[in-house]
Amino acid sequence: QVQLVESGGGLVQAGGSLRLSCAASGRTFVPYAMGWFRLAPGKEREFVAAINWSGGSTYYAESVKGRFTISRDNAKNTVYLQMNSLKPEDTADYYCAAVRSRWAGTPPQRAHEYDYWGQGTQVTVSS
Repeated sequence: QVQLVESGGGLVQAGGSLRLSCAASGRTFVPYAMGWFRLAPGKEREFVAAINWSGGSTYYAESVKGRFTISRDNAKNTVYLQMNSLKPEDTADYYCAAVRSRWAGTPPQRAHEYDYWGQGTQVTVSS
């Protein structure tokens, strides 16, 4: 079992930045691929970004590419999502997810591929 706890959400003006963190506990953080997803009111859950177990491969949704950066610190069992140039349409609850995987290539981008989920952190971007 892996427990995931997100933090770092909040209220920010458009154009601002936030850094989300996802701390993992339980089984070893490695080798787990990690992903970030978001859920906005009235919308379906959306993939945001993912990173493989070593940090050597990342993947982003087109809507956040160039603005968001996913990274991980395996020594701290933590994955981060740096969000810059935030837009009102980025407003959502953000969830991190984990799946055991030693795959060195592109990490999974579909929610059903992940086994463990955090409780979410709310991000609100005002215009």
